[in-house]
Amino acid sequence: MKRLLGIDVGTTAVKAGLYDEELRELSSHTLEYSLRTEGALVEADAEAYVGLVLACAEKACGGLIPDAVSIDTQCETLIVTDGDGVPLRKAIVWLDNRAVREAEELEAVFGRRTVYETTGQPEIAAAWPACKLLWIKRHEPEIFSAVRKIFLLGDWLIYRLTGEFVTEGTLQSSTLYFDIRRGDWWEEMLSCLGITRQMLPRIGRTTERVGVIQGVPLILGAMDQVAGSVGAGAVSPGVITEMTGTTLAVLSPCKEIPPYREGSIIPCHVHWDGGYCRLLWTSAAGLALRWFRDGFCEGKSFGELDLLAEGVPPGAEGVTFVPHLCGSAIPDFQPDATAAFCGLRLCHGRAQLIRAVMESVAFMLKDCLDAAGGEIRQLRSVGGGSNSPLWCRIKADVTGRELLTLKDKECATRGSAIFAGVGIGVFPSVREAAGRIATDARYLPTGADYTDAYRRYRRFCRRVNPPGREE
Repeated sequence: MKRLLGIDVGTTAVKAGLYDEELRELSSHTLEYSLRTEGALVEADAEAYVGLVLACAEKACGGLIPDAVSIDTQCETLIVTDGDGVPLRKAIVWLDNRAVREAEELEAVFGRRTVYETTGQPEIAAAWPACKLLWIKRHEPEIFSAVRKIFLLGDWLIYRLTGEFVTEGTLQSSTLYFDIRRGDWWEEMLSCLGITRQMLPRIGRTTERVGVIQGVPLILGAMDQVAGSVGAGAVSPGVITEMTGTTLAVLSPCKEIPPYREGSIIPCHVHWDGGYCRLLWTSAAGLALRWFRDGFCEGKSFGELDLLAEGVPPGAEGVTFVPHLCGSAIPDFQPDATAAFCGLRLCHGRAQLIRAVMESVAFMLKDCLDAAGGEIRQLRSVGGGSNSPLWCRIKADVTGRELLTLKDKECATRGSAIFAGVGIGVFPSVREAAGRIATDARYLPTGADYTDAYRRYRRFCRRVNPPGREE
């Protein structure tokens, strides 16, 4: 029986999971870590990432030797080194927003349409690696002149663990210097930044064997959201993932890059199979329920909140929650949007408010699905929200789609384990392997009518945060 190790490097934690050929988790381990933050600056020690990955993998394996390993990581975390691969400065983490001016300059040079039609990114944001490189060039010229190798976090880990300078498209899609149509570096952007393709890794493909770590084959993986989608079994046409964690994230495969649309902020990435996928998100989802629990239901568990809301009929008896505690993203991009409870009367209590919060997240999910377009026949629900049967039922009713939850809730490490298994021939394909993933509960639309509640929701969203309002 082969053992497959999947490693997921998140923003503040590294997770490692060891799986067998049936994708049953044999063991796992998580190590948390902190970032250095100062205003808009968010940095981390590049070498520390390597130590964390090795330590977490060792704990997860518990003395067992895996037959293959694959790593998924966050996007946009940038590391620059000299010709020997020695870091020239701290890693600039994806959350870092120092390069606002540089983003504006790149937008002025290329324009949003050209950037989207080349890279799939509908906006030029300070977080993107191209903007960060331009910032280094302007503010740290001595460092920039010494740069010989440019890494994203996933590339860096592969390089440090195997010596191979290689990457893949899912991770590079949001750099602004990767042409997702051609699957190659965008020369015009490289020239503008003052870098060459020799500074960038070779472009490989997901499931490609790229090196060895202490005798164990390392298989090229994907960015974390794509690995999580594969780990949820969402690999067939019309099957997408929705993750209700702190935020709501939806990954929807698409055959072609959707046409450019003015005002849209929905990015298009390379998918694991060389096709494309769209990533949609909201700023707060599970965070909204946690906020309400901690502030107004002290001492209660999420399960107890479910029991309270269970007795309230669909529509929350007229209560509507505008959930934009951290601004709004899709379908209305308003970073300064605020939250509100609307329609409150003396007859309402905590139960109605809890139900309204849960329904608002389902309404945001509906908005994301409508914005994604295309055939959507089934949702795979992951994240903490999938533990709530009530929430899952609400989502199925609001969206009108079948919704499945998974027996094993951890998806990213399992997705990476699948890539590892395909890379060494344990599985004939990613799709075949994903078919082995065991589902838990199945929720079908019950016919509950949320039409009026959704209309109310959209109306109050516009009233609380009217387009073009002045703060």
